[in-house]
Amino acid sequence: MRTRSRLSSLLTVLVLSWLIIGAIAAGQRGYYSDASTNCASVGTIALTIVAGPLNYLGVNPTVDCEYPQPDS
Repeated sequence: MRTRSRLSSLLTVLVLSWLIIGAIAAGQRGYYSDASTNCASVGTIALTIVAGPLNYLGVNPTVDCEYPQPDS
């Protein structure tokens, strides 16, 4: 039981650290100061946070969203 608790705590710390590093990377790229709030910008911020430390290894995740257009 004690080993499981330690493993769980370690995993929690690793996941939180991963997400914090991703949030810092998004901030350094200026994603939080962008005035436009649309699907693409929100998706890019979320994806950058999830990518975490991979951002510093050259990963540059972006999201393109296109809404369906009504038929004319």
